[in-house]
Amino acid sequence: MSAPHERRAAVTGIGVVAPNGTSTDTFWKATQEGLSVLDRVTREGCEHLPLKVAGEVRGFEPAGTIDERFLVQTDRFTHFALAAADFALEDARLGQADTSGEPYSIGVVTAAGSGGGEFGQRELQQLWGKGSRFVGPYQSIAWFYAASTGQISIRRKFKGPCSVVASDEAGGLDALAHAARAVRRGTDVIVAGSTEAPLAPYSVVCQLGYEELSTGTDPSRAYRPFTDTACGFVPAEGGAMLVVEAETSARERGADVRAYVAGHAATFTGASRWDRSREGLAQAIGQALDEAGCAPEEVDVVFADALGVPEADRAEALALADALGAHGTRVPVTAPKTGIGRGYCAAPVLDTAAAVLAMEHGLIPPTPNVADVCHDLDLVTGRARVAELRTALVLSRGLMGSNSALVLRHGAGQ
Repeated sequence: MSAPHERRAAVTGIGVVAPNGTSTDTFWKATQEGLSVLDRVTREGCEHLPLKVAGEVRGFEPAGTIDERFLVQTDRFTHFALAAADFALEDARLGQADTSGEPYSIGVVTAAGSGGGEFGQRELQQLWGKGSRFVGPYQSIAWFYAASTGQISIRRKFKGPCSVVASDEAGGLDALAHAARAVRRGTDVIVAGSTEAPLAPYSVVCQLGYEELSTGTDPSRAYRPFTDTACGFVPAEGGAMLVVEAETSARERGADVRAYVAGHAATFTGASRWDRSREGLAQAIGQALDEAGCAPEEVDVVFADALGVPEADRAEALALADALGAHGTRVPVTAPKTGIGRGYCAAPVLDTAAAVLAMEHGLIPPTPNVADVCHDLDLVTGRARVAELRTALVLSRGLMGSNSALVLRHGAGQ
């Protein structure tokens, strides 16, 4: 492990498995073009349920990248995590990392909200339909929200600090912050992020209790935050994993520093109390900027939480004005998730991946399916906007009341 003094947490690898692309390149191409892939739910067993539109990951073949012995032990959400972790490590030039000399130099941290619902449902159906002898031994672990952290670390033989963040949808950002702080404390590398697979029938039924869930039937109108016709959010599966490591070790390996995790803060304001989330989110933004040593006017782009509930959207717009002052109404804001769905803990990690790519390409991706903005925001719609981007602010809130803000700085020239 490297010396902890003067350590900067750098993003060196990105791995994505999302509804609009099962690689980072395809994800970014679709995101910058503002493509919407929201469509009718096609998962078996969901046909009769009120949820009609979602962001499904299609064309993903886990057997192509994951050994069979790991596939049979794990749920779809962990399949996404294992594949995304492989992609991120390869991107960071750690694909064939040999940790035998320093097995404790690499750790894993993930966040998950839905867990392995598909696996759990299947095994419970076996229990009640055929009997206990037909329930597999992995039922005890595959459904658990900690499964992805465990399976990534076991498969890769990573013995550094491993953990799971349980903090609502905002946990995706909190996991990245946890990774950055572990790096600053002395761990060389953390594989961090979130993936979700909430579209199995049992998981969907659990979500139907959320008043904020959209039951719209038109994919182009089911998820339209910051508009007069906002009617809730559309769920999604998939997610992203990032490699967060010490800048010094990255440069020693010749790896590209793509961005820095510069600041983070989190608050809690209560379940579905969207009026209170204004103050909580503004507080998180201010504290994150303070940690990053960043003035409000330095923020070049905001990746919004964009819940799609009028009261929540209004609170977010006001929180930006509260935290950033007059700059809060002028800074470009985007919400690419309106084209792929809101993947719970995975949503802000995908936003973070998009923010890093946006800074690299000098391009703010648009907000699909949204045109008639009814809040005092400079929301990027229609097509991508060219801009010099040095600092990005990523926001996330959870249905249970968590608020989180993450500040990213561009890696080039730092």
